Amino acid sequence: MQIGTPLTPSATKVMLLGSGELGKEVIIALQRFGVEVIAVDRYENAPGHQVAHRAYTIDMTDAVALKALVAKEKPHLIVPEIEALNTDALADIEREGLATVIPTVRAVQLTMNREGIRRLAAEELKLPVSPYAFARSEAELQATIDGTNGQKAIGYPCFIKPTMSSSGKGQSRVTGQSQVQAAWDYAATGGRVNLGVVIVEGQIDFDYEITLLTVRAKNQKSEIQTYFCEPIGHVQKSGDYVESWQPQVMTPNALKGAQNIAKTITDTLGGLGLFGVELFVKGDQVWFSEVSPRPHDTGMVTMCSQRLSEFELHARAILGLPVDVSMSKPGASAVIYGGIESKNLKYDGLEAALGVPCSDVRLFGKPQSFVKRRMGVALATGKDTDEARSRAKLAASLVKPSAE
Repeated sequence: MQIGTPLTPSATKVMLLGSGELGKEVIIALQRFGVEVIAVDRYENAPGHQVAHRAYTIDMTDAVALKALVAKEKPHLIVPEIEALNTDALADIEREGLATVIPTVRAVQLTMNREGIRRLAAEELKLPVSPYAFARSEAELQATIDGTNGQKAIGYPCFIKPTMSSSGKGQSRVTGQSQVQAAWDYAATGGRVNLGVVIVEGQIDFDYEITLLTVRAKNQKSEIQTYFCEPIGHVQKSGDYVESWQPQVMTPNALKGAQNIAKTITDTLGGLGLFGVELFVKGDQVWFSEVSPRPHDTGMVTMCSQRLSEFELHARAILGLPVDVSMSKPGASAVIYGGIESKNLKYDGLEAALGVPCSDVRLFGKPQSFVKRRMGVALATGKDTDEARSRAKLAASLVKPSAE
């Protein structure tokens, strides 16, 4: 791989579509290799905007606007970091030879909504998944849960989600008929884009859930090889991660099963880069849940637990460079929420938080805070994951956001 010099005619140019806290770290990792980076997001002063060579604010679902920006900047690689994109425009861009989409256009199209990736995993690849169905109206949703539509009942409790969303937005856990209408309405309004369809998933009995960061990268012989980070355990509330840790202890058979599922789905999606594969585990049994063709929020723990973070791994992989997925020490992350709604947020308590042994804090610099908006993350290492988790949660609790 030949890399040029930024801001010169020889520059290697990468455009990120979506420039939040995860994109920001990818940008920093790319710039360490001398890559010229263009950050694009739907709102001004996104975290990635603040560190990129150039920043743009556009509606990335607008094909005309997206194509015009690509024509103007002429990036070599386009790296989607969010789901709300016009993937038909990306397909046109790649077909016309204007840029390469990471990891592939097909992967972005399939994973941008839960219907595409669930049908691929369950119906084509025959991977084990939770019971599921899709509904295009509230009445169809109720019939799907009850089993009055000629299919096996999903039953209660179940989860109702938009087909396009992230970080738990639009997701509900439903335990009875009285909650179905509210869950339908929330799914319609809470997703990134309302496609008029929701997925309903039956609850399965699992012991824990993991993210298996899976990297498709070139080895020393320039052959594409699959690498696995140590499994990451995490806790979610309302579909949004609140803490994660690495490694998650698993049985040898469960780990092998998780790696087989992750390799199967990522081989099918193809391309180069890091994938966040979410899985449910009970004993030796593993079920596929979701996959993101990009760094994963639970993977922020790798900023303290691995020699190379998930962001550095993604940057290396998409540039065709060798990777190292080795873990350095047990680590954990804990989310710092805004707690209030404000466009002028300040943070107190950093001295106390950083006084926690083996801790660190990342504040994302988002221009606007909401009560449940992720504004930062605390990181910590320890002799084991229990100690690391305790330290990370303590450090997070000591950071106090407040309005001016």
